Amino acid sequence: MRNFATKIRWIGVLWLVPCLGAEQPWPRLDPVEGGPALPGTALLAGENDWASELVDGAHRFLDRHIAGAVQQREAAWPSGPLAPDRWAEQMAPRREALARMIGLADARIASPRLVYTTSTPGRLALAETPGCTIYTVRWPVFERVNGVGLLFVPRGPPLRDVIAVPDADAFPGWERGCALAASGCRVLVPMLINRGDSPHRMSWRDWLYRPAYELGRHLIGYEVAKILSAADCLAADASRPLGLLGYGEGGMLALYAAAVDTRFAQVGVAGYFQARERTWEEPAYRTVFARLDRFGDAELAAMVAPARLLLGFEGYPVLRVPPGTRAKPGHLAKPTREAFDREYARIADLNGGQPPPLVSSDLLPDFLRAWKLEAAPGAAAAPVFFRAKDDYTALHRSQVDEIDRHNQWLLGESAREREGYWKKLDTTTPERFTETVEPYREAFATELIGRFERERLPANPRSRKILDGEKVEVYEVVLDVFPDLVAYGLLIRPRGLKPGEKRPVVVCQHGLEGRPQDLIGERGFSAYQAFASRLAERGYVTFAPQNLYLFKDRFRLLQFKANSMGKTLFSLMVPQHRQICDWLATLDFVDAERMAFYGLSYGGKSAMRIPPLVPAYKAVICSADFNEWVWKNASSRSRYSYAQLGEYEIFEWNLGRTFNYSDMAALIAPRPFMVERGHFDGVAPDEKVAAEFARVRRLYEARLGLAGRAEIEWFAGPHTINGQGTFAFLDRVLAGDGDREHAP
Repeated sequence: MRNFATKIRWIGVLWLVPCLGAEQPWPRLDPVEGGPALPGTALLAGENDWASELVDGAHRFLDRHIAGAVQQREAAWPSGPLAPDRWAEQMAPRREALARMIGLADARIASPRLVYTTSTPGRLALAETPGCTIYTVRWPVFERVNGVGLLFVPRGPPLRDVIAVPDADAFPGWERGCALAASGCRVLVPMLINRGDSPHRMSWRDWLYRPAYELGRHLIGYEVAKILSAADCLAADASRPLGLLGYGEGGMLALYAAAVDTRFAQVGVAGYFQARERTWEEPAYRTVFARLDRFGDAELAAMVAPARLLLGFEGYPVLRVPPGTRAKPGHLAKPTREAFDREYARIADLNGGQPPPLVSSDLLPDFLRAWKLEAAPGAAAAPVFFRAKDDYTALHRSQVDEIDRHNQWLLGESAREREGYWKKLDTTTPERFTETVEPYREAFATELIGRFERERLPANPRSRKILDGEKVEVYEVVLDVFPDLVAYGLLIRPRGLKPGEKRPVVVCQHGLEGRPQDLIGERGFSAYQAFASRLAERGYVTFAPQNLYLFKDRFRLLQFKANSMGKTLFSLMVPQHRQICDWLATLDFVDAERMAFYGLSYGGKSAMRIPPLVPAYKAVICSADFNEWVWKNASSRSRYSYAQLGEYEIFEWNLGRTFNYSDMAALIAPRPFMVERGHFDGVAPDEKVAAEFARVRRLYEARLGLAGRAEIEWFAGPHTINGQGTFAFLDRVLAGDGDREHAP
């Protein structure tokens, strides 16, 4: 028995390959000679790889929307000069929205204090220079998270307080702290998470960003919170003016912090400001969901007012994250001066008559002069702050571990947060459920999935027959959806249809790197078990759509383009499926009231996200994917988790606080819902699948009284279509009022 189980596990590993990421060659099926089009459709011509054209068209569609984001932001911005009190009133809701976007969701510790720390027995100071004394300090931010950094105290009485934030990799030996202190400023330099390689084949910044993003937090938000808590500390110790200065990654954080918090009298940002329309090319950890909908860098710069803002055209980090790691490929580079100036010019139209920012090519001396301070001669030389590399490494790792522990604590609390989020759902009667679940469906559509507010094009269906089998015939079909965006798939029609006879439809969805051709006949990969053609042989009309998750980085970058506008891959796939269902309903051999969705692996992910927003699907099967989804994405401990794997596009903003898989199933209810689960499927352990499905079963049967409408089939197999209980489920729930002659 043990040998049998071991073999099954190995088979499971092998069968994961076609479904979970191994890109397959284009499995062409040549058109039948003289192959006709379906009645009512134009003939599809050419030798196109429609899957490739689909992905390319999606890129063009998103690029066009990104290009129009600037005009949309400007149209929504307050116009004309505003008095300071009116400016503050207009900016307040925008500051709150920005704070939510960057994950400033946790209350900071009240009245924090700087704590001096040292690793040298009998000595408090870390180092001394002619102009200042340097200390290592710590301050509380959240219950489990502290800021750490260097405090530079000038020899004479401090004239100003400055939080100076270096680039992520520039903390050890950062000389600007010495220069500021020698000029009369007390300077706090926070340590950031660096871009060094973690053991997970990605940077530390990428690794921490993933669980945080899933849980409605962000590494940007954590580090902005450290800056704001540092400001709390400095403000408690003195009434001096407070300044904020940042370079590179620190410049990004300084701009965000000053945009959400008005306590800074003067702000300097170098190495960050530029147009953000190509933010999707940057490393994943800079992704802020929906940022381009409301905030470019010019908008953030305008929000810094009434503080004085200086923008430095210097200090831009240069970074390339190559393909082939587990991180999103991306790069950071200095913009052209022309591009910088274009974004800067936008500020004048946005800042409501507030003083415009100043531009500097050497930010530090200009920052000091704006405060009527002068740089001390020779003050830039910095001592070696850390006598051994291990000292810095240990301190940095403690910062990583604190954020990781906070993320994992949030994961543990997420079920309670979701329970509170769903407290307005009323299941006392089916009618009350239908009424009260609708706001959640709308939030799912607009805040989680993202919706393009535009009408679909006429479908303009094109088709051609590509397979003429003994039991089925197969057609390629292309439909228009939006400009540049089409829907493509294979229609499999059983033979022997009688005139006027209408059959149920099963839309059969492939997994990661899959194609519709994988789901039919002998060409189908083993994990799919040719389930689209097998169901057609049982008498169903089936349709196998091409979804967008194909061609590795090409499709994954779509997610980041979409995320920048508050959208996702499913923002494109939902209207594709709506178009498919509407077109299928026009066919004279289709019963539009009996359509089902059945997806494997990434197709199972689709089963949890598309049918909630496509009411034409009257029954849903999630195969080889259903599990405790928030845990699978946000756990940094589990070997099942995506947090340390290569699917870098998989993370969904704020999902952990709103919708787990059982909650998505509530959006499918009261329609019949089934899970197909192999005991040896590597997606998740049985225990996690069972616990999450128990919540679904409780909703359907115990709370709504929908006996027999929520099912799960367990089988001793791997990541594959089993096609036993699910086929029987389809036969039952799609049977209609009378007997179906084509039922087995």
